[in-house]
Amino acid sequence: MDTAFLRWENRESPMVVGSLVIYGQGDTSQGAVRFKEILEHIRARLPLAKCFRQRLVAVPFDLDRPYWLEDEGFDLEYHVRHLALPKPGDWRQLCIQTARLLARPLDMTRPLWEMTVVEGLDHVEGFPRGSYAIVTKIHHAAIDGVSGAEIFAALHDLEGFDRDVPADTWRPERAPSELELLARAGLHSVRQPLEGFKAVAGSLPAIGEVVRSLQRHDLTLPTPLLTPTRFNEAVTPHRVVGGQRFALDDLKAVRRAVDGATVNDVVLSLVGGALRHYLDHHGELPETPLIAMAPISKRRSDQQKDEGNLVSSMLVTTGSNVADPLARVATVAAATKEGKALDGAIGARALTDFVTYGPLRMTNLAARAVVRSGLVHRTGVAMHTVVTNVPGPQAPLTLGRSPVLALFGLGPITDGLGLFHPVLSYNGQVSVSFTADRTLLPDPDFYAQCLTTSFRDLTTAASGTQR
Repeated sequence: MDTAFLRWENRESPMVVGSLVIYGQGDTSQGAVRFKEILEHIRARLPLAKCFRQRLVAVPFDLDRPYWLEDEGFDLEYHVRHLALPKPGDWRQLCIQTARLLARPLDMTRPLWEMTVVEGLDHVEGFPRGSYAIVTKIHHAAIDGVSGAEIFAALHDLEGFDRDVPADTWRPERAPSELELLARAGLHSVRQPLEGFKAVAGSLPAIGEVVRSLQRHDLTLPTPLLTPTRFNEAVTPHRVVGGQRFALDDLKAVRRAVDGATVNDVVLSLVGGALRHYLDHHGELPETPLIAMAPISKRRSDQQKDEGNLVSSMLVTTGSNVADPLARVATVAAATKEGKALDGAIGARALTDFVTYGPLRMTNLAARAVVRSGLVHRTGVAMHTVVTNVPGPQAPLTLGRSPVLALFGLGPITDGLGLFHPVLSYNGQVSVSFTADRTLLPDPDFYAQCLTTSFRDLTTAASGTQR
């Protein structure tokens, strides 16, 4: 899966995930928080996450998957940058700067992450003067949502708690020669077909059970190809980002108004309502529902701190074709239940083995060709957007002296999937963010308003059922 995100990388689609975190000044008795203080705090936390100092080593002629190597040339000050917004320093300026940072590809010869400290947020509504932000970018080959949350935890502490950080025992590694890499590739070329055969053989019982479940009508397959929207076009290198925050308790109130629903179902319905308002405003709302791809973590409890990707996914309706807000939640809840049943029937190993042993490069090139040739408008699409929901800490956190005030997610987009919704929860708030191609979503402020309108529709309907 890590290799898949490397294969999907190109100039128009940097495969990076990340966050926009806003901090307050906190205790100013020692003066304002300075960039050097932030830099030294990050330096002290490097031992807590391996990916900070690992870079990729490519095999000659692409004969094998790349290797991670402890980078002997690691330079923290290359990875942590510093800038300030021009006055007045408002929310839209912060989003524009974040989008520009997100659109810029990472240097693939260095550890695959960057942080940019952004000052000058004096007129971002809802935050005190003197606040600053950190925009973090990490290549998706290095982390998924859950391991990304662990990396976030490595840099932050519970408010009022001083963590004991272990001594830094890190040692750089010598880069292997091309001859050594080719020798490894030769061994893997013999072993990998055998592993692939074992993976296919091991998947046959699960596939047989799925077929029997379909025959008994215990399961149904995901929705067939659907009408594409503006978000299923080819993408450019240019981005917009934005997001809104909502009270977790309000989303839980909506969940209680619909039997069997989860907070995640409510979030999917909120996105579905926003898409409905947005596309209807532009006269582009299809009669069929918009489908979201929802990643599902496959990490066991002992794998929470492992780097890399351990995920599968399911396709689920957003209920965008359902006008009634609570009926939309019920529709989404039924669909997610069905999707989880199918995912469980196939099994985590079978789903990830397909990516491990499948023809990644060929599949990627074919998908891009379909989108860029315009065939997608004749064949239809399987999904319209991505909605990924990562639970976060529900207690106040700090970065050194600075309290975390808000947390927003950033995600990758690619040809055919030009709109991505990262959803993060923190300290009683849920942020529903979006990353999109600037040509496909030229009015991000309006889409942010659509998210708020959808939220109000849901909470108003839920309050009516509880009177």
